[in-house]
Amino acid sequence: MNILYDERLDGPLPKVDPELALSRLREALPGMTLLHRDEDRRPFECDGLSVYRVMPMLVALPETVDQVVTLMQTCHELGLPVVTRGAGTGLSGGALPLEQGVLLVMSRFDRILELDADARIARVQPGVRNLAISEAAAPHGLYFAPDPSSQIACSIGGNVAENAGGVHCLKYGLTVHNVMALEVVTIEGERITIGSEAFDAPGFDLLALFNGSEGMLGVITEVTVKLLPRPQSAKVIMASFDDLEKAGRAVGDIIAAGIVPGGLEMMDNLAIRAAEDFIHAGYPVDAEAILLCELDGVEADVADDCQRVREVLAQAGATQITLARDDAERARFWAGRKNAFPAVGRLSPDYYCMDGTIPRRELPRVLKGIAELSDESGLRVANVFHAGDGNLHPLILFDANRDGELALAERVGGRILELCVEVGGTITGEHGVGREKINQMCTQFEADEITLFHAVKAAFDPHTLLNPGKNIPTLARCAEYGAMHVHNNQLPHPELPRF
Repeated sequence: MNILYDERLDGPLPKVDPELALSRLREALPGMTLLHRDEDRRPFECDGLSVYRVMPMLVALPETVDQVVTLMQTCHELGLPVVTRGAGTGLSGGALPLEQGVLLVMSRFDRILELDADARIARVQPGVRNLAISEAAAPHGLYFAPDPSSQIACSIGGNVAENAGGVHCLKYGLTVHNVMALEVVTIEGERITIGSEAFDAPGFDLLALFNGSEGMLGVITEVTVKLLPRPQSAKVIMASFDDLEKAGRAVGDIIAAGIVPGGLEMMDNLAIRAAEDFIHAGYPVDAEAILLCELDGVEADVADDCQRVREVLAQAGATQITLARDDAERARFWAGRKNAFPAVGRLSPDYYCMDGTIPRRELPRVLKGIAELSDESGLRVANVFHAGDGNLHPLILFDANRDGELALAERVGGRILELCVEVGGTITGEHGVGREKINQMCTQFEADEITLFHAVKAAFDPHTLLNPGKNIPTLARCAEYGAMHVHNNQLPHPELPRF
């Protein structure tokens, strides 16, 4: 374990005898599946950020809300920490279990409870896959807009917990903009409803607070989502560039022209080659960067927007501009982008995926900074990101079997996030903080702000039993992180650190 994952910085976790916990939970929940043998717990020792692994003490797989209520009540009485897990596709270690805690797996809550096409809403359980909602809504000409690259596997409960986005979030928003209501079980076992099917609800906006709360405030047991009508027309333009910074500037030019694409994605040459080799999407492998720009709406507006975007891209220096000929080619263009992560995974034994967000105007500067960090560290970086809203996903390639490379990848990743903060951005856009970015929270927020975050957490979970050690650092951790930076002469500053 390195300093990023040293739980001692966040204070000792409560010690509970595993045999006592197992006995009490079996007594309280005789019909619920509880996994305690090593071979049964092993598949749950990590989430999508698989370079860090912790074996959970117990794994609980409830099937009813009543079981969740009883489980929470019992864990509260025992002082036993609980980490909630969805499909396990998260990329920030948010669902990383605890050696002294219960991993609450919600995968058996997988039913669509109601789909009201007239009201354009769906009530679903948290284990329902993201894509399954759109598949169920398709016969009514509707769909669920947020579409993470992992949408074929990721669950809606996890999407809410991380406030997931996707390639169409520029125009249609993140999960928070597409959720109407939640049903939640608190750490004390109380069932509460947050939000409503109306556009607004009285009182504080707790719905927005729970979106992106990373399992720290309660356990989501039901989600009401907003459905949208399928656009009449959708076209994708692929633009090639011989320079990465030119492509970055073109992103700002498109938005400045008053055009809001349904999606605006960017990939650099390393990512292009990997995706083309894997998916055969028809990408130009000699391009230094490509932009994928989707325009949707009524037929006439889409035709006009396509012409305007072509003109902007030409003026921005695009070397080739291609309009997808049909829906099949459009689907291939997007398949390459949505499979970029697994495609890059074929280039290296390991990669480390970051998730910073920056103002669009800073894209050229930050891309240059990432290239310098790559050169100085000797680690290749593939850039794949939601360019339209400035959400970067640099993939840092390394080999964990080589001494020091994981630690080096962490330092490069941390420096990229700190660079995002320096230019006025943030350390996450959709993957969450989890364990991965908890040190960089100390870079982005002051002590008073972190103290306020802890106060909000304490209002829902005063004994910090829900997903402890994630998302919000202690002031002691921030002091330790600052001391580490001083020792290594790596305090955040405009000049990039040496490795």
